[in-house]
Order: sequence, then C-alpha cells, then structure tokens
Amino acid sequence: MMSKGNETENPLMPVTARGEATRRKILDAAEEVFGELGYYEASISEITRRAGVAQGTYYIYFHSKRTIFEELVTDIGERLRAEMRVAIAGAPDRIEVERRGFRAFFTFVARHRRIYSIVQEAERVAPEAFYAYYHKISQGYVRGLQEAMDDGTIRKLDPEAIAYTLMGIGHFIALRWLIWPPQGGQKVNNDELPESVFESMIEFISNGLSAHIPS
Repeated sequence: MMSKGNETENPLMPVTARGEATRRKILDAAEEVFGELGYYEASISEITRRAGVAQGTYYIYFHSKRTIFEELVTDIGERLRAEMRVAIAGAPDRIEVERRGFRAFFTFVARHRRIYSIVQEAERVAPEAFYAYYHKISQGYVRGLQEAMDDGTIRKLDPEAIAYTLMGIGHFIALRWLIWPPQGGQKVNNDELPESVFESMIEFISNGLSAHIPS
C-alpha cells in the first residue's frame, strides 16, 4: 500500500470479467492522459472522457488521481515483465535470453512510448511506485544472471551490477531510437529499433558476458 496523507488507498479490484474490462479501459485512457499532459495537468474528467465511462464508474475502481497513477506505473511494469517472460521462454542460453528479452522490451516501448514520461514523473509524484518498478525488473534479471553464472555459461561478475548495467543499456537505446526526435535531420523509423543498432548492442553484450575471455 502506498500513501500520502489520506489521498491514496489500495485500488479497488473488479470481481467480474466485465469489471476487469472497464478497469482496463480506464487504465489505458490514463496512460494516454498522463503521458500527454503529465500528472499535474491530467484530470479524472479527461481520463473518464477518453475511457468512455462516467466519473462515478471511475470511483468504483480507483479512489483518486494519485491512486490510478500509482496503479498505472505498477500495471506498466507487470505488462512489460509478462511480455518479456513469454519472449524468453525456452531460450537455450543466457545470450539468447538477452536477445529475446531486449527484442520484446523494444517492441513494448514502441507500442507504449508514453511509459517513459510516466515512469520518470513517478520518481517525483509516487517514488515508491517508481522504485518498485525498477526493483521488480531487476529482481528477475539478477536471478537469471546468477543462474547462468552458476552454470558457467557467462562470466562470474556481480549479478546486480550487471543487471542494472543491462537495464541502462536498454533504457538509453530505447530513448535514442524510439523516444527522442531524430537528430541532425536524420530520418529514424520510430516504429521499431534499427536492426543494425540492435545487433551491435547484442554483440557488445555477448562479448561482455562471454565466459570465454580472449587472451
């Protein structure tokens, strides 16, 4: 539970499929509104307008604007991790896990570009949700890296340090090629990461994690 004064409480959870669909519509609308306007300019009335629901319906699922913002950050993290888990299932080794996982990450970001502004604003608006977002991503990363290190398939390094290093690589690659506007008049297809960029990144990661260090 995250709180600030009496403004926020746990989000109310739907108990039917129809209720979950309504909640999903409200969260999707909130992603648009917070991503476009920012937390302070966003309003519940604009979220409900875009979701096509009455304000009274909104309060069945969320107590306040802050509540839905916190829940949205959590929801984004859960959806991202779920897509990455599906993508890496059955990968034969850690390098292939990295390849599939990063591919899924960049695909997710290309579909949800507003997550960058939402998550970064959460550091100021809802810091507990912000830190939980990255902590939960890192937890799975650390476990997977530690397993691969124990198996001897990648180099033995500090798994948490490497997890955050790889997260940082993905973060700024996505910013440069999927979020930021083109630089110097260069045309960039923001619908997907350039394949040459992706392969260069994977080669760099593969060499850095390789258990076989060149002499």
